[in-house]
Amino acid sequence: MIVKRWLYKETPAAEKVEALSAAINVNRFISSILLQRGIEDFETARNFFRPSLDNLHDPFLMKDMHKAVNRLKKALDNEEKILIYGDYDVDGTTAVALVYSYLRKFYPSCEIYIPDRYAEGYGVSLAGIEYAEANGFSLIIALDCGIKSFELVRVATQKGIDFVICDHHLPEETVPGAVAVLDPKQEDCQYPCAELSGCGLGFKFMQAYAKLYRDEKELFNYLDLVAVSIASDIVPIVDENRVLAYFGLKKLNENPLPGLKALKDIANLKSDLDISGIVFTLGPRINAAGRVAHGRAAVELLVAKTEAEALQLAEKINLKNEVRKEFDSSITEEAIAMIETNNAVAMRKSTVLFKNTWHKGVIGIVAARCVEKYYRPTVILTESNNKITGSARSVYGFDLYNAILGCSDLLEKFGGHKYAAGLTLDASNLEAFQQRFEEVVSSTITDDMLIPVIDIDVQVRFDAITPKFLNVLKQMGPFGPENQKPVFEASGVYVFNSLTSFKDRHIKFLAKQEGCESIFQAVGFDLGDYYEMVARGDSFRMAFTIEENVYNGMTSVQLRIKDLKFD
Repeated sequence: MIVKRWLYKETPAAEKVEALSAAINVNRFISSILLQRGIEDFETARNFFRPSLDNLHDPFLMKDMHKAVNRLKKALDNEEKILIYGDYDVDGTTAVALVYSYLRKFYPSCEIYIPDRYAEGYGVSLAGIEYAEANGFSLIIALDCGIKSFELVRVATQKGIDFVICDHHLPEETVPGAVAVLDPKQEDCQYPCAELSGCGLGFKFMQAYAKLYRDEKELFNYLDLVAVSIASDIVPIVDENRVLAYFGLKKLNENPLPGLKALKDIANLKSDLDISGIVFTLGPRINAAGRVAHGRAAVELLVAKTEAEALQLAEKINLKNEVRKEFDSSITEEAIAMIETNNAVAMRKSTVLFKNTWHKGVIGIVAARCVEKYYRPTVILTESNNKITGSARSVYGFDLYNAILGCSDLLEKFGGHKYAAGLTLDASNLEAFQQRFEEVVSSTITDDMLIPVIDIDVQVRFDAITPKFLNVLKQMGPFGPENQKPVFEASGVYVFNSLTSFKDRHIKFLAKQEGCESIFQAVGFDLGDYYEMVARGDSFRMAFTIEENVYNGMTSVQLRIKDLKFD
């Protein structure tokens, strides 16, 4: 059992709490949480609780947007063939599906291209450019990739093929010589929301075109794709992303596109999806196509026009997801065994594991599983096309991208974010990379970073948790990075009744707090190790979130335990 570190957010000034509570008629616990999230007055609270599509930023604030729209308009006017090119993960496939579905409504000469994960690898490929040349395409719109494709963009230009790059990954000091580069992370880009998903970026490009030449409301039909990308790519759900996620979830739950409806049906979902629901149900199924076969299948599903066609495609993708689960499970077991049986590996502050037979499509998932279990920066590597390729995942507060940058002389290519990255290297550099990565991590990571963190928003009394309280909390969604579901702490909690352990992993009981009348059902997943301590009858501190529990048509308030402390 890994002991977790509880971090307490700063308590706002009492006068600010009282003023906001009076302004928007909520209790002080809610006001404290809102103030911690930068919501300080009636106006910002209204925008937060009542998102509006009118609050989307002007797409032309983004660097090169005018150039991108002008090149697209020229292609449409001249009846050029347009290749819509995207990565094979959820973000890339939803981005391609959105741009293609929108354009094909009024322009027939466009086609999709998803690179093969195994034959071509991530990003823009020479095979993709050769395909464009052989088939007469003169414009490639690259979605969720391309920001580091300097040489390949140059090759395409020599062949008379223009690029518009729409990428949200970190650029280098210079960018490829495309006709236009849409990436809000460029230092000289003044766009207000730098953390768009790849699909969100595709949406903004099409929105800019629509503002000048069509009705932008047509694009709102594809907001469910944007919500799926925002959830799956783990981008911050603040600012424009929160508006897009809010309306995208509404569309997904009320009137989804045929492909997404089919995926929901296949997953047998009975209740409305939230961000977390997408991450655990739709995202893995869409990803499965590119992980164990070809990502094009995911796009074909997402652009399906009829429910019958979509259901047929969704069934095939669901089968691929079952295969993906088997790979995931067996490789994770092997990786854990490699750590447990090698004391030198177990004692490191990083994990770098390699096996040439591991399936490339699931190594990112395996890396995430290893981080969950051992909580340290992890790289899982396998062999592909005579090279070693891998996925990396980090822990809270540690910049993985910078650590990999410190090993860049040993790598052929790499890219990613603070918490997730991909890399490729020659087999001759494997041992040197393992050693260097451990050196870089050991010299930069702090002891605190190697302990899992639970962020506590506010301490609360059970009697304050009322149906109205829960209703206001629900309106603070969608929840995700930088707008997480509030975590509360209550002290003096004890088991009132009905303590049970189920599946040898989880605990459930009726919880009561000293001095309070309210009693709530509390459930702790993967907290079975606490059963004996809870059973002793002593009081404890509990970190938890608050949720609705619907059972046999009855709705009640349930506390989802994050951790327990016995002082």
